[in-house]
Amino acid sequence: MELALYAPGLGYYSGGDRQFGLMPRADGSGGDFVTAPEMSPLFGRALARQVAQALQATGTREVWEFGAGSGALAAQLLLTLDALGCAPERYTIVDLSGSLRERQARTVAERAPTLAPRLRWVSELPEALEGVVVGNEVLDAMPVALIYWTGEVWQERGVALDADGRLAWADRPTDLHPPVDSGFVPGTVTELPRIASGFIRTLAQRLRRGAAFFIDYGFPEHEYYHPQRTGGTLMCHRGHRADAEPLVDVGLKDLTAHVDFTAMALAAQEAGLPVLGYTSQARFLFNCGLMADLETADLRERAMALKLVTEHEMGELFKVLALGAPGCEFDPIGFAVGDRTHTL
Repeated sequence: MELALYAPGLGYYSGGDRQFGLMPRADGSGGDFVTAPEMSPLFGRALARQVAQALQATGTREVWEFGAGSGALAAQLLLTLDALGCAPERYTIVDLSGSLRERQARTVAERAPTLAPRLRWVSELPEALEGVVVGNEVLDAMPVALIYWTGEVWQERGVALDADGRLAWADRPTDLHPPVDSGFVPGTVTELPRIASGFIRTLAQRLRRGAAFFIDYGFPEHEYYHPQRTGGTLMCHRGHRADAEPLVDVGLKDLTAHVDFTAMALAAQEAGLPVLGYTSQARFLFNCGLMADLETADLRERAMALKLVTEHEMGELFKVLALGAPGCEFDPIGFAVGDRTHTL
């Protein structure tokens, strides 16, 4: 998964400016997928209210965005934070892709030209940072370990070449296993988020002051490893179509796995970063003022924004996890009603 997504010059995110962030067109063209900021600017407007509160509560003046995609969210956050009177002194994007950096710079320059000079890019975390961290659909793109249940033992699933020189699955003995024993059905394949957990631990160790908000699709542990989920969550996205064939057209389509939010919360807590809240995207956005935004939006804006909160679209599948640096605990407005931290 790591090579398919990030191999220099060949991976999906490093092989040029992949067409994501574009809505599908009638002629079948368009991007491979869209994220919430491309669907509606009301997403960034609502999230900005939470970021504004976090900046003020933690006494910080910098926003850090991981995996900024097209730059749409950066522009939305900067514009709304400026309107709220708390524009950050600096907006730092952590992204490995040079082509994406160019796209992000163009987007912000076009949509928020007076705030564009506050942007900067880094390719890795510094040893210490302060500010509010935002990650929208970034955890799902971190490589996972695949494991397979034979009915007696777990095996790690990797990739090899078959007799015809084509990519094929290959299993080998392993000590890896799910964090729970759910009475798995023989033949079950599932994932372990080792890279994402490591990322959260590193962030926890380096975030000296501030807070972090991660928005992504996923489940708490007891749902993620439910015995009826026999096929895991690893999926591919291309041309606004999803498939479960990651060994086909490698590097030409996005690979994702749903997020185990319990694992993320535990990784944070074990490294000293308290959990401030966990809820659905719908509840979070409504808590952050989306309802008032919908009342003043035109019909098209309202229709697109509703996709963010309806249960059969993104409202329930997507969750929001908030973390706070030690000594920076506060009550985030996004979790004022409907906090589900107790379900993790």
